[in-house]
Amino acid sequence: MRSLIGLLIIFSFSCVSTDPIDRPPNVIIIFTDDQGYNDVGVFGGKGFQTPHLDQMAKEGVILTDFHAAQPVCSASRAALLTGCYPNRIGIHNAFMPDAKIGLNQNETTIAEMLKGNGYSTAIFGKWHLGDHPDFQPRKHGFDEYFGIHYSNDMWPNHPWQGSIFDFDPLRLYENETVLDTLEDQSQLTTQITKRAVDFINRQKDNPFFLYVPHPQPHVPLFVSEKFAGKSEIGLYGDVMMELDWSVGEILKAVNENGLDENTLVIFTSDNGPWLSYGDHAGSAAPFREGKGTSWEGGHREPFIARYPGKIPAGTKVSSTMMNIDLLPTIAHLTNSKLPNAVIDGKNAADLLTGESTENSQEVYFHYYHVNHLQAARYGDWKMYFPHKYRSLGGRMGGTDGLPVEYDYPELLEIELYNLANDPSETKNVTYQNEEVVLKISSLADSIRIELGDELRGIKGSNNREPGKISR
Repeated sequence: MRSLIGLLIIFSFSCVSTDPIDRPPNVIIIFTDDQGYNDVGVFGGKGFQTPHLDQMAKEGVILTDFHAAQPVCSASRAALLTGCYPNRIGIHNAFMPDAKIGLNQNETTIAEMLKGNGYSTAIFGKWHLGDHPDFQPRKHGFDEYFGIHYSNDMWPNHPWQGSIFDFDPLRLYENETVLDTLEDQSQLTTQITKRAVDFINRQKDNPFFLYVPHPQPHVPLFVSEKFAGKSEIGLYGDVMMELDWSVGEILKAVNENGLDENTLVIFTSDNGPWLSYGDHAGSAAPFREGKGTSWEGGHREPFIARYPGKIPAGTKVSSTMMNIDLLPTIAHLTNSKLPNAVIDGKNAADLLTGESTENSQEVYFHYYHVNHLQAARYGDWKMYFPHKYRSLGGRMGGTDGLPVEYDYPELLEIELYNLANDPSETKNVTYQNEEVVLKISSLADSIRIELGDELRGIKGSNNREPGKISR
């Protein structure tokens, strides 16, 4: 009898599948810093090669109309991780070191959402949502953290800032422990990549969420000896080639662990290129302006997603999508519970899988600075409200890591552009499309009631507070 029971137990265990395809999918988000729309081979990049990203695109989908929620670091990251317009949750601009605010612990991040569904979670790279201990990654659902708290130029020895910023040296962290100070960041991309690969190797038998927000190609640029001098356009191209190598190493780890068919990998960036840095900045071509503006070049980003068996290979999607949509999309694909609080993103899984070409979002709003509603996107139409913005006015940016000063022109009246016909936003067609102007104006008035608009002195009725400290 004991032998029979033993055989039944062995048989029952042999029938339990350990195939990763039976688990919820792993999710990997690779998020670069200040990368232009044009800075990937399949998006038109020139002077450097991105073979791993190009191959990822062949095996998955590219979105040609994907947007960051704001054209600046902290706000864009808050939107990505929470599914909210960043001004809804009190996050504006880019946090400086020793900021007294950060991402509120009451907000639910992708990491917390997936952790509640049994996922292991990690972030390796740049956090930039609060450097105080109350706001650091492991307070927001991440099991592991390795990286820097804020942008890699926020340090006293920046090539051009000198004594302008009286900051402590940039620190490299593992969880809450300082590992090193970083004057030379040339090995940081390699270190981040090794951590990411190690995490995949260790978590291959568990569902996992891996967030890799690279500090590069944000200036000052750093590259390892492996890629120094490899591109035809100098240091910026070298950096892009190393980031592409990093993507390749992560994809290789997924493949070697037999996780290809059950892993969603997303690649995109936080905002457009910092154009004042010239040859140390990327390109947003063919779009207007760059980082720090609500023009298309400030927030339209390259986007590639790969999920074999779920996302058809070699597809291209021209429908509009914003990074606020990633949290609800991932929730759908992983069968995870959405946050209890109001979010702004909507599930766009059908866009990625090719089951639909229509986005359920009627309109996207482009806020910047401290709650300035600067533009709205409605179908092919993009309408701008009066505001000041920064521009080089056609001038070239700086050289060798030194920026040039911006001009600050002012938009005095509403301007309307049809991006299907005029992606570079050169022809204002406001007066030929009065019905469109009225429709977008009505939608904008609705969001002003909810989220406010400092340009008009309107306080929102449904904004939430950021995390705050007193010191």
